[in-house]
Amino acid sequence: MHERGLDVDHSTVFRWVQRYAPELNKRIRPHLKMSGTSYRVDETYIKVGKSCKYLYRAVDKEGNTIEFMLSAKRDISAAKRFFKKMMSADHRRLPFSISVDKNAAYPDAFTSSQADKIIPHDCKLRRVKYLNKVIEQDHRFVNKKVRASQCFKRFHTAERTLEGIEAVNMMRKGQVKRLARGDAQGQAKFIASLFSIAA
Repeated sequence: MHERGLDVDHSTVFRWVQRYAPELNKRIRPHLKMSGTSYRVDETYIKVGKSCKYLYRAVDKEGNTIEFMLSAKRDISAAKRFFKKMMSADHRRLPFSISVDKNAAYPDAFTSSQADKIIPHDCKLRRVKYLNKVIEQDHRFVNKKVRASQCFKRFHTAERTLEGIEAVNMMRKGQVKRLARGDAQGQAKFIASLFSIAA
């Protein structure tokens, strides 16, 4: 903004993020490439106020984001909620396997989700730590942006901001159809087209 001769207060930028980040996440979804069938699921810590919350994330074996969800708790109920959200993503293929870490909540949540027909019965749960290196590496981009924001004060604020961070991350990784990875100009034009703005 400064390079363009515009003086914008940081609170104005904050309001823009809160207003447009969820909208960007919603509008980008129909343009995403289909995911792979081998999922990696993990959660990372996000500080909100004085306590830690949990950002559940799912990627395929190539590192493409499938879904994400911020949760106040890290338990069976939260894991099951995330599985349900993950399986409702429009750009996902049915999983053959879901790889998770040693979090004790996952097996029960997985079994319950299969019983409720959320996850296919022929899908396998794999609890092998090395398989999740892909998603642990992918956490870095999100955590870097969260650190730059200098902590969130409220859960709702964190949730909305993370929607924008994840949407930009999906673009950066080349998940948008007909948009090359690393094409910054193309990404800017794509976002402008989503909001019907003259680029």
